[in-house]
Amino acid sequence: QVQLVESGGGLVQAGGSLRLSCAASGRTFSPYGVGWFRQAPGKEREFVAAISWSGTTTSVANSVKGRFTISRDNAKITVYLQMNSLEPEDTAVYYCAGKSGSVLPSTSGRLYDYWGQGTQVTVSS
Repeated sequence: QVQLVESGGGLVQAGGSLRLSCAASGRTFSPYGVGWFRQAPGKEREFVAAISWSGTTTSVANSVKGRFTISRDNAKITVYLQMNSLEPEDTAVYYCAGKSGSVLPSTSGRLYDYWGQGTQVTVSS
């Protein structure tokens, strides 16, 4: 089992940047892919980005493409979500999730094995 903890959320003005971190503990020697999801009040959970175990394969939602970048540092067992040019529509609780295996994980949150507790991102206009 892998435990995930997000950090880096906060309040930022539109056009600003934040970097979210997802730190892992537990069975981190087993391959796992990581996805970032977000959920705004009154809305369904939305896929944001995902990265494979090696870090060589990534996917990013069209809504954030060109603004958000996902990366990982396996030495630090941490996955990052760099968010630039933030917009008020990006306001949400951001969650990282893990999927056992070495391939790029799915965009469907139902297929992930474990989740972090979430971190709030608020973008003011």
